[in-house]
Amino acid sequence: MSEFSLRFVFRGFFFSLVPFPACKDLVATARDRKLNTFVQISVVHPAEQTLTRYSSTEIVEGTRDPLFLTGVTFPPEYPIYEETKIKLTVYDLLFLFAGMGLKMKRLKLQELMMMSSFLSLFPLGDLVKSKEQQLTLTLRTSDGGKTVGTIDVSFVKMGEIEKGEVDHITTDVQGQKCALVCECTAPEGISGKDSLPLLNAVLKNPICKLYRFPTSDNKWLHIREQMSESTLSFHVPKELINLNIKEDMRRNQDLKELGELAPHWDNMRKNVIAHCEQMLNMYQDTLADLGKHTGSSFKSSCSKGEKTLEFVPINLHLQRMHVHSPRLKDALYDVITVGAPAAHYQGFKNGGLRKLLSKFEAERRNTGYQCIYYSPENTAKAKEVLSNINHLQPLISSHADQLLNSASLHSTDSLKNSLKMLSEKTELFVHAFKDQLVRSALLALYTARPGCVLKKPTIPRNSVEGCGDQQGQDHPAQIKRQNSIPHHSEYDEEEWDRVWTNVGKSLNCIIAMVDRLLEKDNSSSGIKESENDPSSADRMVSHTSGDWYEQLYPLIITLKDCMGEVVTRAKQSMTFVLLQELACGLPQRLMLTLRRDIVFSQALAGLVCGFIIKLHTSLRDQGFLQQLHTVGLIVQYEGLLSTYSEEIGMLEDMAVGISDLQKVTFKIIEAKSNDFLPVITGRREHYVIEVKLPAKMFELLPQEIKEGKQLHVYPVLFNVGINEQQTLAERFGDTTLQESVNQENFELLKEYYKLFTEKMPPDCLPHFQEQNDLKGLLENLHQNIQAKKRKNVEIMWVAATICRKLNGIRFTCCKSAKDRTSMSVTLEQCSILRDEHQLHKDFFIRALDCMRSRQTQGALNESDDPETGCLTDNKPTSRHFYPVALLLVSSHLLVVWLILSLALLLAKYQ
Repeated sequence: MSEFSLRFVFRGFFFSLVPFPACKDLVATARDRKLNTFVQISVVHPAEQTLTRYSSTEIVEGTRDPLFLTGVTFPPEYPIYEETKIKLTVYDLLFLFAGMGLKMKRLKLQELMMMSSFLSLFPLGDLVKSKEQQLTLTLRTSDGGKTVGTIDVSFVKMGEIEKGEVDHITTDVQGQKCALVCECTAPEGISGKDSLPLLNAVLKNPICKLYRFPTSDNKWLHIREQMSESTLSFHVPKELINLNIKEDMRRNQDLKELGELAPHWDNMRKNVIAHCEQMLNMYQDTLADLGKHTGSSFKSSCSKGEKTLEFVPINLHLQRMHVHSPRLKDALYDVITVGAPAAHYQGFKNGGLRKLLSKFEAERRNTGYQCIYYSPENTAKAKEVLSNINHLQPLISSHADQLLNSASLHSTDSLKNSLKMLSEKTELFVHAFKDQLVRSALLALYTARPGCVLKKPTIPRNSVEGCGDQQGQDHPAQIKRQNSIPHHSEYDEEEWDRVWTNVGKSLNCIIAMVDRLLEKDNSSSGIKESENDPSSADRMVSHTSGDWYEQLYPLIITLKDCMGEVVTRAKQSMTFVLLQELACGLPQRLMLTLRRDIVFSQALAGLVCGFIIKLHTSLRDQGFLQQLHTVGLIVQYEGLLSTYSEEIGMLEDMAVGISDLQKVTFKIIEAKSNDFLPVITGRREHYVIEVKLPAKMFELLPQEIKEGKQLHVYPVLFNVGINEQQTLAERFGDTTLQESVNQENFELLKEYYKLFTEKMPPDCLPHFQEQNDLKGLLENLHQNIQAKKRKNVEIMWVAATICRKLNGIRFTCCKSAKDRTSMSVTLEQCSILRDEHQLHKDFFIRALDCMRSRQTQGALNESDDPETGCLTDNKPTSRHFYPVALLLVSSHLLVVWLILSLALLLAKYQ
């Protein structure tokens, strides 16, 4: 993850430059009045001589000598030179009112009521070249007359780096200009040049803020806070929809190839195919609409109800805090913020996925008179069998051809390796059909054929003869192929066992033949060595090679024939199971599948973003890499949804979507081109995310990961409603949904911790040395979940601490990833500074106000505002800077407010 700050080339070194202003001896407009000041930073570009308002500090109240804790930074593409002039305007707010900092973004500064201003102007080069890298400037009134005080501006070095780590340097030799450039902090040992392409592929449009806060021992903490959008907001949904389209097209084709069915089942199939084709067209239209999307790389909250964007997560951002401490090692704290994964366009009138799926499954059990009921476990098994067929059949055919090729070349080593690969894949293939479901589905399919007649089981016939009787034969016994599933004949229920076991027996014959050929080859090697006539030896080798190929060829053909027969039968039977699943509850089944795909798409986009960022920041941590491939990663979601009204449905959607992430695994591969965007493969029940790394970063991985080992994630969700609607839910509603979600996910967290302690050495991770603390935290979390306490935010704090100690990925979610999310993230950041970096206790509230203050963002361009175009006059701006008043209203005051509001409404309409 790139971190951005100013840097200037001076005396051969590259410094991170962070200006922090401080004023002295400001003159008030009235005697004995305390000043309420902030500094507006503007940039005068040397070429155009235009003035651009850039940023602002926080408001410091009640002093004539304000010390501002907020610094200024510029993105790497911003044109800053030595000749660039910085204008500092100090504003004195004569009256403060609630929400002042929020309104200033939306008003021109000149229009703010009751304000006086003082200003100063200086070239940036003067500040950088000064001995102390600090300037004391005189402040004058706006008319340039009266002196009203001074302002100190200083550059603070965030750390010295090597010349090789600079991303780019823009210079103009003739004009002696040297551009300020961007610092890219990469993991130790990896240059920014190596890691930058990966980050640029995933993140864009960073917004950076800088602070300095005092510690308890009177030192300064320097904080760089950065928020970045993610290109994966649209990339992952498009990849996922494309996979769903291919999967649905295969299913529709399999339904069409199911063969002749009785009229009842045939009409059912036609109805299912018609609905599936309609749903397929909907997916294709959505993919086309996403392909046409231009502009912002994330979906704002005002677009959450748009149909064309329903697969896209809301406000997906990375929130990073980089802490530079004078005594401790620099630290990074990342939180992915995203709106709760939910199907907003479809609405929540009937609840969310958790409720809808449970209700649908109960209703489906009562539709047996129309179709055959298969449990969700059986339908999932059917999909798994079909997936194994599509995956293993081409692999077995390929390995069989390689075996024949090795035989024709008379290559002993190649023959052994090819046989080993063929054996492994064939055994997996045979094992996939050792399930009663296939047998029962074949019988059900037979009964659905026109004119079926059942027959009692008979003694197995027409199976492959034992290979032991062939040891002395040059040609194996021929295997009689069975016809496809009979239509107008008697059905032998044991026939399937003979068919699929023939595959294993065919493999055994091939293994026996290869062993015999290798044994003969070894016994004849002495004779070949004694031959002095080269032409005679050549004739013998040629004859032996021909023998190998000729003897293996009929066995390979038999294996392929047996496998083809198994595939035909199994594919049709499993497709018949899926037909029953789709037919029971049309069109509700397809609509539920669509809703689940939508929610999962939103959840997956955030997960992929979080995984890539975590991998990048921890690439040099050997303990983390061992944990990654040995155990997997915990992914902790902090939910802030209430259990009231529509947010109940959102929480039900979110719980299912996050649970579905358990079927996702990651695989890290080396990038072969400049395209670093992840690739998604698999099907709805199992997705594999291929993450691409540059060659130098890929070399740092353990061998297990390099060889393609799939990496698992363990998502858990803990939700605590904190807004005024949760007060209503706790007073007059029901909170059992939240309680059950928290309890279920606590059990999952406990299972992960148990797995972690069993497989990881105690000294592997830096945080794991606090093993007793982790046990205590888990017990504390369990007690808080059981406590039934209203708005128990302790659950969130403890769960977040456990996640960080376990090297996990942190998410914070609310309805739109705005108000509640920003309050939680900023509170968490300040708590970390206090607990881990000794933030002075007297500055905790002020640090919190700085991070939450929209004023510190200054005059951002509209394109920099994550919610541009979504604001109304009565709605605060988005992301991290919101008032927390509503969150602090007591339940008693809220009840009084509701009664008064009702009285006013009645009076108004009387």
